Amino acid sequence: MKNIYKALLSAVLALGLSSCTSFLDMTPTDSVSSKVMWENTKNAEYHVNYLYSYVYDVLMNQCVAGQTEALTDMLKYGSYNYNALCYIPSEIAYGAATTLTTSYVDSYLGYWGSWYGGIAKVNKAINSLYKYGQMSDGDKVRLEAEMKFVRAYLYFDIMKRYKEIILYDENMDAYSKNKAVSSEKEGWDFIYKDLKFAADNLPAKADALGRVDKGMAWAFMSRAMLYAERYDVVKTAAEEVEKLGYALEANYADAYMKGVGAGNTEAILQYQFDRSADVTHSFDFYYTPGGDYSLYGETGGGYGTPTQEMVESYELAAGGFADWSEWHGTTTKTPPYELLEPRFHATVLYNGADWKGRTIEPFVGGVDGWCQWNKEREPKGRTTTGYYLRKMVDETHDVIAYGSGVQPLSVIRFAEVLLNKAEACYKLGGQDAAANEAVKAIRSRVGLPYENKSGADLWTAIRQERKVELAYEGLWYWDLRRWGVAHKQYPEGLTGYQQHGLKIEKNDDGTFTYTYVSVDDQNRNFPEKMYRFPMPSGELANNGSVDQYPEWK
Repeated sequence: MKNIYKALLSAVLALGLSSCTSFLDMTPTDSVSSKVMWENTKNAEYHVNYLYSYVYDVLMNQCVAGQTEALTDMLKYGSYNYNALCYIPSEIAYGAATTLTTSYVDSYLGYWGSWYGGIAKVNKAINSLYKYGQMSDGDKVRLEAEMKFVRAYLYFDIMKRYKEIILYDENMDAYSKNKAVSSEKEGWDFIYKDLKFAADNLPAKADALGRVDKGMAWAFMSRAMLYAERYDVVKTAAEEVEKLGYALEANYADAYMKGVGAGNTEAILQYQFDRSADVTHSFDFYYTPGGDYSLYGETGGGYGTPTQEMVESYELAAGGFADWSEWHGTTTKTPPYELLEPRFHATVLYNGADWKGRTIEPFVGGVDGWCQWNKEREPKGRTTTGYYLRKMVDETHDVIAYGSGVQPLSVIRFAEVLLNKAEACYKLGGQDAAANEAVKAIRSRVGLPYENKSGADLWTAIRQERKVELAYEGLWYWDLRRWGVAHKQYPEGLTGYQQHGLKIEKNDDGTFTYTYVSVDDQNRNFPEKMYRFPMPSGELANNGSVDQYPEWK
């Protein structure tokens, strides 16, 4: 969008976070007369803006405990305190049966009531649009398409968690307290229908004037239908996006840090902020290097830091992987950071990296500092892994002058669409050329070599690019779940491994000693029942037509 902030500002200010009820309450409440709200286009758009804010809510609320990357090998929250963005993400990743109870999983990964509350509002709005609307038929259809995009967005997030869900549309007469879940196929059919309607009836980006456009609908369809394993639809949707003129940014960091208003050609759906309107976020406070605060005698940053496992996932700039065996013990040899590909340098801050006119000091006693996992309960900005997150952290943000940040947050970008297409072509079979072309485009942007592949080698390449290209964008945990490999042994899955970091100590001669350390208390484990989250107890108590999913009985 040209500037989604313009369309969403009032919504962000008005909504905040969604309701957290634990059962499906389909009784909408409105303080403004529906007749007044929907009688003309201007008023109707105001209300749709309010619904747009669910895009941000879903993006930022994938797990109450913190980023879902912390449930994988990518990220470690360093505090040993029992809170969100502290010990709980590790506890979830350890996967103990006594921990992952129905109430626990629902509390941290559910969102059933929150997103159904949004769906109820969307359905009431579509119903009211046609009941009270006096605008042109063209405006009605366009507004309906905008709202069906939001509804599909919400239903998708529920579907990827529960598989079989309760489906309601805008027919308010059909609402019932007691309603059974639909089949998984019916759920994906519903989402596809909404996104197809949106794609067919929304304007092109140039004509959308900052509102939802058809590129967003096609792009999101390419994501949603991967989960549905409807690979022919994914490929078609991706090709429709390609026709619309999106292109990879030449600089990888610009792909997610540059605003669409500044000419970002890759961002398809991006949420923007404005400090002058007090529409901000707290991402920098949680993830900026701790030295940004400690230099001024304050505490902040460093809550979650990249792991050694993630660092080793990056290739050398010349292609191929570095041999990290020497750093799996104790050594004074400098790790091969400078030899790694550009996406590593855009994503991870390491010992000696340039940042805000200084060098990062993640060593014992350094400006940023190091904290031993499970021995010191509060890192207070220090890293437990020897690294800090650079990706999506704003290097221009003065965290002392301003407590919150304003860099944009991208929901979906063209690189993901290309990788969605690559995966779909691989899964369809006989379309290796198209899959290789998409992978090559992603790697060419950062100067990495690539030779066409097939079979298992092609799948390995696609998986590698999804992990590295889309790192920390909230997709890797869900990718491993939808591929059905999360329960398998690491590195294919999320079972039977521990996360690691480097303890760094500065020597008297200015060199450093690097020691490989575990930042886990025990091996991580993904129980197979976690492929579907439990239906919340509130829904079970209030809806006589549903039963707990078999994995959780």
